[in-house]
Amino acid sequence: MSQNSSDAAELTLEGQPDSTPNVIDGVAYARLYGEPLFRMPTDLYIPPDALEVFLEAFEGPLDLLLYLIRKQNFNILDIPMAQVTLQYLEYVDQIRITNLELAAEYLLMAAMLIEIKSRMLLPVRKTDNEEAEDPRAELVRRLLEYEQMKLAAREIDALPQLGRDYVRTQIYIEQNTVVRWPDVNLDDLQAAWADVIKRAKLTAHHTISREELSVREHMTGILRRLQSSRFVEFAELFDPSRGVPVLVVNFIAMLELAKETLIEITQAEPFAPIYVRLAYSPTYAPA
Repeated sequence: MSQNSSDAAELTLEGQPDSTPNVIDGVAYARLYGEPLFRMPTDLYIPPDALEVFLEAFEGPLDLLLYLIRKQNFNILDIPMAQVTLQYLEYVDQIRITNLELAAEYLLMAAMLIEIKSRMLLPVRKTDNEEAEDPRAELVRRLLEYEQMKLAAREIDALPQLGRDYVRTQIYIEQNTVVRWPDVNLDDLQAAWADVIKRAKLTAHHTISREELSVREHMTGILRRLQSSRFVEFAELFDPSRGVPVLVVNFIAMLELAKETLIEITQAEPFAPIYVRLAYSPTYAPA
């Protein structure tokens, strides 16, 4: 009884003996939901669309038609419509079985091919001034334009693309930069000087006096003033109450110091206040 049951277990649904080995090399040959599987299930169902092999993938009717022409080395300017149409319809019959919606677009092109072939079979009417137009002319024009676009797209796709062919690297380099104040524009210096003169005239007295002024003395005074401060605003170096002559001599003294590179006239940005500072670090004598 047990022998008969064992023999029945070894038969498949078709009545043929099951040749699947129970164990391959001492281990199960597959696992189902984590459990070892030692024999092929008799109730295994594989859907018809579980495995499809596409030898050629086409992006549309023009792509298929161009493929058939180029594959057989046909002259695209003289297409053998009968042969190409038969091959095209064979492909359409295949895709109608699996995907009817996709075949609708291809059927439209098939109807166009049949129409062109029928027009070629009709007698041609020629006039004295015009030649009869080839029924294939419009189709040839569309095929040539499509082939140009396809080749251009292939060349663009061959170009290196960020993220596909290469990656962009970013490297942080620490740099120690020295702050460099921008040079003072001559117009800004002239405008600052004009503002000082304007304020000096507001406090001027109508007195006539003779005074001997020394440029060197004012140069020394400016250097002493700058030694106690790192930056001094341009207007603070002038005392409008002392009159225009003193201001002129003081301004000449400042220009002489800048000429001898003893001071620097700087400006943080355009239209900003002008500052004056020593161009060297002063050394102080021990007390």
